[in-house]
Amino acid sequence: MVKAKKHLGQHFLRNEGIARDIAEGLSHLGYKKVLEIGPGMGVLSRFLLEAPSELFVAEIDGESIVYLEENFKALDKHIIPGDFLRLDLAKLMGEPFALIGNYPYNISSQIIFKMLDHVELIPEMVGMFQKEVADRLTAEPGSKTYGILSVLAAAFYEREYLFTVAAHEFSPPPKVLSGVIRFKRKVDFSLTVDRSLFTRIVKTAFNQRRKTLRNALKALNLPLDGISADTLQKRAEQLHYSEFVELTEILSRP
Repeated sequence: MVKAKKHLGQHFLRNEGIARDIAEGLSHLGYKKVLEIGPGMGVLSRFLLEAPSELFVAEIDGESIVYLEENFKALDKHIIPGDFLRLDLAKLMGEPFALIGNYPYNISSQIIFKMLDHVELIPEMVGMFQKEVADRLTAEPGSKTYGILSVLAAAFYEREYLFTVAAHEFSPPPKVLSGVIRFKRKVDFSLTVDRSLFTRIVKTAFNQRRKTLRNALKALNLPLDGISADTLQKRAEQLHYSEFVELTEILSRP
């Protein structure tokens, strides 16, 4: 057994039925490899190993690595030690792959940002998050949970909330509910505008989400003349990701 470590945000899923449901959330279409983040004692890994895709696991906890080596011989040479956030994914995987995991809650948003930085490599993602984060990642305009990650994720992926998991299904139980979601990359996932400016505009708009866009976007020090008065009267949470793309196109004009 592996002792859960608070500083790593470890909460080990105990229910194998739920683990199977998470594993079966992957379509396994269009890629040959899957990378699981934070496998712990392998409750999810055992079902992923039954699938046709080649499974790799990224684990930062030395005790978990030893457990996996001793109990999952099928993972021989497929265990990647270290911090996922620091991994060179292109070098390690070499081709498109799916991402999956019962993600550590303390770095789950950072995992998504890294995934978005490698959207060309990751056509699909299934994962368990703190329910609040899962709601945010799948939120639509007008929702109180709609935010920066909602918009950035929607620009590249079709998003789906799959199911909720109760705290008692984990050891130790977290103090919150968990939610499992699935992202499938869009057929056309290219942006027609500069991505760094798009991200900057989205972040600037939501950093002052109570303000209208007219006031929030002043921080960019860019002329707002080309933006309609109706749009400038809206707040960030009212805009669809495509409207942020339009804003970026307007604000990038010379």
